[in-house]
Amino acid sequence: MTVSFLWPSMLLLLGAIPLGALAYRIGDRRRRGRITALGSMRVGAPSDGRVRRVALARRIPATLTLAGLTVLVLALARPQSVVSTPRFEGTVILAFDVSGSMAADDVAPTRMEAAKTTVRAFVARQPPSIVAGVVAFSDSGFSVLVPTADQTEVLAAIDRLDPERGTSIARGIISSLTAIATAERDPAEGYYTNRTPDPVQLPDVVAPGTHVPAAIVLLSDGENNQRPDPLEAAQAAADRGIRIFTVGVGTAEGTTLEVEGFRVHSRLDEPSLRRIADITGGTYYAARDPAELESIYRNIETRLVLRPEATEVTSLFAGAGVLLLTVAGLAGLRWLGRVP
Repeated sequence: MTVSFLWPSMLLLLGAIPLGALAYRIGDRRRRGRITALGSMRVGAPSDGRVRRVALARRIPATLTLAGLTVLVLALARPQSVVSTPRFEGTVILAFDVSGSMAADDVAPTRMEAAKTTVRAFVARQPPSIVAGVVAFSDSGFSVLVPTADQTEVLAAIDRLDPERGTSIARGIISSLTAIATAERDPAEGYYTNRTPDPVQLPDVVAPGTHVPAAIVLLSDGENNQRPDPLEAAQAAADRGIRIFTVGVGTAEGTTLEVEGFRVHSRLDEPSLRRIADITGGTYYAARDPAELESIYRNIETRLVLRPEATEVTSLFAGAGVLLLTVAGLAGLRWLGRVP
């Protein structure tokens, strides 16, 4: 078990323990010297066996005292260790459309900001049994944040997103499927950046129900202008037992915006988003009704997982230190007639 310390500066106190032991040893020698000076008043001399037993009786309480003090100093440094903690949890991947059309202002102030507002409210209602990850997609897709129960990290990842280029909804779905499969094996491996090659290989097809504790929440205006076909990607999700809950951002009337020098009319494509949700057994939602998204959490089952977590073990060290000092005190009273 690897142990680290939150307050490592407190470990400097360990240097005081040898000094205390030296002072105790000097005092003990003086005490024994005074006893020896009175030796003429004793009748007979102790046997060698008795001398060894008395010496051992002195060492054991002193050794236990030093060990107890050492452990208590370690406790003051607030030790922590990575422990595999069992818990029931489900996984939600928030797949964000960050294409150029998400800069449209038919939803105030923009589609992107409206999507962020919707998800912030959704994350705020995140129960402890759910971990959330963030995937961004435009003409490619990549995982921005591996699934975590830390809402602060999720919100920070969402805040960093900005509109970019074209739209490939399928890439967003594929990246989300990969993030789910990887997180169930090892969360630390599921992190991608915009410098990482886009993951295009789908995870293996599994038996129905395997990924029931996982779902994708896809936020997009539904306009797709890049391959592959998003409906094929949706079917791939369905084949792996993963539901996609789509959230439409924008209006049916749409608006005209300028993209790389061209004027483009962009509008919400609700039919496409509804088909994606229907294929996977999910539900379509409108971004204007963020409270309705809470029902997604109720539709996600949980499973027992062992999640490595940094856990503070100060109480264990403190308890062990107190126990050692207590045993040392009892041993001193029993064998020496005093506390060491």
